[in-house]
Amino acid sequence: MPGDSRAAGTHRSRPSSSEEPPDLEDQDLLLAAAYVSDAQYNRNVPFETSPQAIRLYHFYNHWTMRAATYFFIWVDLSLALFEEPAVFPLPFLVTSIAEVLCLTAFFGRLVHFAKVTPQKVFWKDTKNICVMVTIVLTLIDLVIYASLEAVNIRGVRWSRALRPVFLINFPESRQIRRAFRSIRNTLPDVLYVFLLFLFSMMIFSLMALKLFGDRGLRTVEGSPYFTNVLDIAFELYVLVTTANSPDVMMPAYELNWWYSLYFITYIIINTYLFMSVFLAVVYNNYRKHLKNEIHTLAYLKRHKMTEAFNILKVKVGTSFVVKEARWRQLVKVVAPDISSSHLELLLRISDEGQTGHVDKMNFLRLADLLNIRVVAINIKRHPLETWMPRVYQSSTSLLVQKMVQHRQVRWSRIFVWVYDVIILINTIFIALDEKDSLISYAEWLFLSLYIIEILLKLYTYEPRAYFGRNQFWNWFDTVIIIAALLATVANTTIQARKYNSQQILDIVLILRILRLLRVIVSIQRFRVIVTTLINIGPTMLTFGGLVLVVYYAFAIIGMEAFHGKVHFLDPGSGSPDALVCGNPALKDSAFARGRYCKNNFNDLASSLILLTELTVVNHFALLADGFALVTHQAAKLYFIGFHVVVVILIVNIFIAFILEAFFVAYSLEKSEVETAIEKKIQELGVGVQEEEVQDGGLIDHMDTKDSGFSADDGDNRKKALKGLYFRIASKKYKTVDTLLQQMFESEIAPEGKDPSLEEILNFSPKKPNFDNSA
Repeated sequence: MPGDSRAAGTHRSRPSSSEEPPDLEDQDLLLAAAYVSDAQYNRNVPFETSPQAIRLYHFYNHWTMRAATYFFIWVDLSLALFEEPAVFPLPFLVTSIAEVLCLTAFFGRLVHFAKVTPQKVFWKDTKNICVMVTIVLTLIDLVIYASLEAVNIRGVRWSRALRPVFLINFPESRQIRRAFRSIRNTLPDVLYVFLLFLFSMMIFSLMALKLFGDRGLRTVEGSPYFTNVLDIAFELYVLVTTANSPDVMMPAYELNWWYSLYFITYIIINTYLFMSVFLAVVYNNYRKHLKNEIHTLAYLKRHKMTEAFNILKVKVGTSFVVKEARWRQLVKVVAPDISSSHLELLLRISDEGQTGHVDKMNFLRLADLLNIRVVAINIKRHPLETWMPRVYQSSTSLLVQKMVQHRQVRWSRIFVWVYDVIILINTIFIALDEKDSLISYAEWLFLSLYIIEILLKLYTYEPRAYFGRNQFWNWFDTVIIIAALLATVANTTIQARKYNSQQILDIVLILRILRLLRVIVSIQRFRVIVTTLINIGPTMLTFGGLVLVVYYAFAIIGMEAFHGKVHFLDPGSGSPDALVCGNPALKDSAFARGRYCKNNFNDLASSLILLTELTVVNHFALLADGFALVTHQAAKLYFIGFHVVVVILIVNIFIAFILEAFFVAYSLEKSEVETAIEKKIQELGVGVQEEEVQDGGLIDHMDTKDSGFSADDGDNRKKALKGLYFRIASKKYKTVDTLLQQMFESEIAPEGKDPSLEEILNFSPKKPNFDNSA
């Protein structure tokens, strides 16, 4: 379709024709593949549909381009490690050249995006405007800072705080943008609760001023107690975090124990009541807005799949369908690495009647099918069974195998129970004094028992299957045992040669203790919980990126505001400045007496560590007071702002999201698409149950050497597969959006009841036809 410049979502459906020129058919196939790929990865990019734009769009989404973009983003962010104040100082010329190269790469990526997007859409997109403005502001800042450096005037690199804008606003970071959008949508409701909390705090502050202001009370440091309403408000805000409890209460409590009722009442109302309400409001509103986001994604996915179907459809009888050959070509373009076995399996699911074509309802599920991880289990014979079959198949050998597999034999669980007891006893011995000779010999005994366990498992299970790429727990167990062996050998060698390197001894001790992690392998429920956490790991990384953005911005601001105000000096140096952290303003302060001098903003690493300490909120007031003493009392606003943004808002949203994700991932229920795949696998006679997995090795997707399914019955299919069986991977989501969609799958309208594209794009949580519960 040369010269067609319509945006995605406005493509007019046109049935394919057998007389159509081959090159035009290829263009249709590429366009349909672009729609399906966008639906698979939940991309919402309105792209041009001209032949050149489609090819540029495919190249734009290629993994190499995304990897290059992320590379330059991380290089740009990491420049703060090498710029003043630096962890590893580099000349300004070097860092500025590196930053200009990053900006050039960002500009090139933006130009590439402009080539595939309609101009009106491109210039209305806030993300593109933010990237361009940030590039311009960074260049201006670089020029100004370089000019000041040339005349030996210290400037401020204010644009460094804008670097996370690139991480947020490129299309690759849609997960982080979604988190920011959810926070933005949640803010209005949270704001009312926060204002009510501030009002309550100010009422208590005024009460404290009237109760204690004129009594001449003093703190432990000798400062006047509760004589300034702003100081009182700060102390009461810190009391909500419990960082200054009970210290803040003690002067009043010592005067009269009745005054403790004032602080107890404040803690009940503001710490327990308001903070709980914060969590409830954040959880409720965040979930509501996240659900609306996922509804929009689901509807857009169906819309894109409908567009792809309309491009490839032909009329057969009274209905429109996609021919099997065309469907195969489409899948190979969308997933070029898919094996013939996987392709045939998906085709059998999509073309249930083996009619030679795929109807619309089954075609619309293709994106979801591609997101479900299907695991192949390659059933292989054990090498010992081939080399000495009589011995391996003997009654004694079979008994050992069945006990290791802990099934089909009475008391077969004894193998697991024995090693659970061994691990428990080993835990006790590790806690004892290792210098005792009995303890030393016991270490070798436990290690020998663990090695015997591994050898028995390798005797029972085919080695290549046991160490398959997806056999995480087998690898975990083996690595722990090897580490324990190395630690025991190293420890024996060190003791024999009287080696005194504390670092080596520390490593040896840690490796020995890591052996106790085998408890996770032994207890099934532990494994389920850990596996669930691993499976929702990508979703947690989304909030890791969100926290990184906030931390980075606050760290840059902190370095510009507090750099050089606090210094760490070795107390053994004899320098008097070591006792005041290099700043006389800290003399006799709790900050200096507590030796918190390393908690400073003198470089990026120190700043991030300090912000982590503030997130824990322990000694929050002490740290804030220290930096207020060396600058101004207004510096406390920086620390309060960080606490509000990170601890009250982001941490509560993180808790809300993890609760939802964990409940879904921990549930044993499968999605509708997973159930359909599992049913078809069993119908084809090539299925294997979850509990049978240990008999074979797990391989990602399909064996590419396999030639696919035959058209015969189940037994012939098994022969054609050469021992290859299939199952659904246990809750391993290919994309974060797949997990998010399953979180609200039951609340998404069924197919055929989708809103129009205009309604989808103008989706609002206030519209009842989208979200009745809102």
